[in-house]
Amino acid sequence: MATRYGLPFFLEDKTGRLDGSEFVDLHDRTRLVYRRKSRDATRIVYGIFDITLGTYEAFHVPVVTLCFGADNSLGSVCYAPGVGVIGGTREGEEKWMQMAKYLSQVNIFAGSKLRRFFASDGNEYRWGYKLAEGNEWTCTNSSGTIVSHYNLKSPGEPPYYGSSGCMLTVEEDYGHLACEMLATVMIMRHIVAHDLS
Repeated sequence: MATRYGLPFFLEDKTGRLDGSEFVDLHDRTRLVYRRKSRDATRIVYGIFDITLGTYEAFHVPVVTLCFGADNSLGSVCYAPGVGVIGGTREGEEKWMQMAKYLSQVNIFAGSKLRRFFASDGNEYRWGYKLAEGNEWTCTNSSGTIVSHYNLKSPGEPPYYGSSGCMLTVEEDYGHLACEMLATVMIMRHIVAHDLS
């Protein structure tokens, strides 16, 4: 069992950009990289890499792959075997799933800024835009408890060397879902940035 610190994972977003960034825990417990793998006339492919252990495989084999249309439309998502178990996939299998189904709208009234997904632990989580004071994005479990949130740098805050000032926070009890939280919040940010429904 991993050491518990009693602190959330504070994943500092180094660039704050949608086309690539590093997310490094302030207490150096985990390091995730979100980067573009390829782009062609039909799609843009990003990978999320868990480089915490620093192995060759960690830098070259994504734990999550996000594929968007070349026109920035929603595409598909795939978790590496044994990482995220979505849609009933058995460990050791890879399964592509349409983003709109994986991260589905809660209802037509809430629109595209409130979506839900089922994580590898089998539980439902919901990302919402500006649901809680001070959070750009808030992720709650089925009980309404905040399990993760993404914050932008506060207006008027001074610039930071090597950092955007943005932060993805994942509560410690949900640290095993950090890659899934990053993947889903990046999709949510993409939806708002490109005004998708």
